[in-house]
Amino acid sequence: MKPVFKLPIGLSLAFGICLVFSECSPGQKDETKTSEISETKFTANPVALTEQPVGKLNIGDQAPPFNLPDVDGNFHTLEDYADSEVFVINFTCNHCPTAQAYEDRFIKLVDEYNGKKVAFVAISSNSPIGILPEELGYTDLSDTYDEMKTRSVDKSYNFPYLYDGDTHEFSLAYGPTATPHVFVFDKSRKLIYSGRIDASEKPGTANAEDLKKAIEAGLKGEALPAEEAQTPAFGCSMKWAWKNEYTIKTNKEWAAKEVTLEKLSPDGLADLLKNNSDELLLVNFWATWCGPCIIEYPEFITIERMYGARDFRFVSISMDSPDQLEKALKFLKSKESAVPNYLMDTNDKYEVINVVGKEWDGSLPITLLIEPGGKIAYRVPGTIEPLALRKAIVDHPMIGRYY
Repeated sequence: MKPVFKLPIGLSLAFGICLVFSECSPGQKDETKTSEISETKFTANPVALTEQPVGKLNIGDQAPPFNLPDVDGNFHTLEDYADSEVFVINFTCNHCPTAQAYEDRFIKLVDEYNGKKVAFVAISSNSPIGILPEELGYTDLSDTYDEMKTRSVDKSYNFPYLYDGDTHEFSLAYGPTATPHVFVFDKSRKLIYSGRIDASEKPGTANAEDLKKAIEAGLKGEALPAEEAQTPAFGCSMKWAWKNEYTIKTNKEWAAKEVTLEKLSPDGLADLLKNNSDELLLVNFWATWCGPCIIEYPEFITIERMYGARDFRFVSISMDSPDQLEKALKFLKSKESAVPNYLMDTNDKYEVINVVGKEWDGSLPITLLIEPGGKIAYRVPGTIEPLALRKAIVDHPMIGRYY
């Protein structure tokens, strides 16, 4: 998640200049409300690591100890769950489509065993420094500690969600291979099951049968047949902190892409907004003299990198004067805006407003999410709330969280 920037005093002049044809809206947020998160007692600090040995638990092995913070900053240890007959750990994360596909099943299972001496925790051990925007095409969130808080609230998690993404100190002893990967321990905290939640990741096609069978065996003090005690865990690979060579390489490749800026006539804009394509189109109108525009602009590049490989494209449209092309291009290059960039080829701002439609009052910035055929699926007058916009994109039927 990108940091929230406060507007420097020097940029306050930009708001006054915005009065040229209305005023820069300082933030008429879209109606999506983000949940309030409590103050944390823990501060995440993911670091780069040299490669570490990854353990592998075998059936009968003792549960390794842990001491990890949940999304409220409270620390949890293995000993905290000593009263439970069965202990379940689900190694999962925010961003993985497979992990998201199993979320509701896991939540339902926790409810089902409420009061039955079964304890559940989930652990996100992914390192945020090893995750690219390009890997987030099926989500609105990455795997930072703060974004874990958001996901926990959004999905009303009924289990502790623990973070081990700084150094993987405890997860390495368990050795999860993918997200999700569940481990089930009996009363003596010996491993009785490791692997998948069930055999069908698509929502609505299974009901956590493998995990439930392991829990029931644990409650009865029985062992599973050897062929059922360990199963493959299908999902996204673990994002260990030393696996960041591809991240560095991809970021460099993006930064090296050519950034261009073309002039666009009002008629050309009208054609663009019809979206005669088979992709979801995100359009942002901005200007170099609009303070909120230049502050929020990097979010759009992140969004393009997240969803650009899917049925999605982002287009930027500058409302600077036609003779300010070089100034606008310089800004776009500084933001690595390797997307279709246009500069309106007219000094008549009201002509542009008429093309966009009467819903636009002329203030900048304004952002439109347009379906094929020109229907506006989501409109943000003023500055965007990045998470809400990403949710609008990924939850649109043309995109979706599952493959």
